[in-house]
Amino acid sequence: MRMAAIFVAPHKSRVGLAHMAPGGYVAPSAIIDHDELSLGNHVFIDDGSILFKREGKGRMTLADGVIIFRQVFLESGMGGDLFIDEGASIHPRCQINAYHASIHIGKKVMLAPLCALYSYNHGLKPGVPIIDQPLESRGPISIGDGAWLGVGVIVTSGVTIGEGAAVGAGSVVTRDVPPNAIAAGNPARIVKKR
Repeated sequence: MRMAAIFVAPHKSRVGLAHMAPGGYVAPSAIIDHDELSLGNHVFIDDGSILFKREGKGRMTLADGVIIFRQVFLESGMGGDLFIDEGASIHPRCQINAYHASIHIGKKVMLAPLCALYSYNHGLKPGVPIIDQPLESRGPISIGDGAWLGVGVIVTSGVTIGEGAAVGAGSVVTRDVPPNAIAAGNPARIVKKR
């Protein structure tokens, strides 16, 4: 696979390498440090991506045909699982952290560059530096099949984005988005239906 990559331009041109063998394609510069990782067939993991497990339990599953573009950071741990379903694509420099609660990304979901999904937050009790406060969560994040998140979308814990929904670039999603809805803004609000 490394030899084949020499003859293929970087980035999206290399996605086809994942279909040359069931084991898919993992770029030599990708960093994988995860003892509960499960990769499906024909998974693509691009240059500079990091798949990491923090302390405690926290499975990470990338189903068949998942595409992880360059410099994506995926992390699970502290009881949070991360599941990315078949054919989903995560574009450059996204950050997905599943701590304390799980994150489920459905089939054929597309996350544009620079999206951030966090299933946790820091405590905010007065008199204690935030760095010393325990992490907390409002619950899991779920993104339904075929949904699309535009560039720079942030999704906070406890949010469900419905099947086929679209979220506009730069939005901060703090509440559920119904199926086939289009949401935008900070905080994101429903602007119309598809």
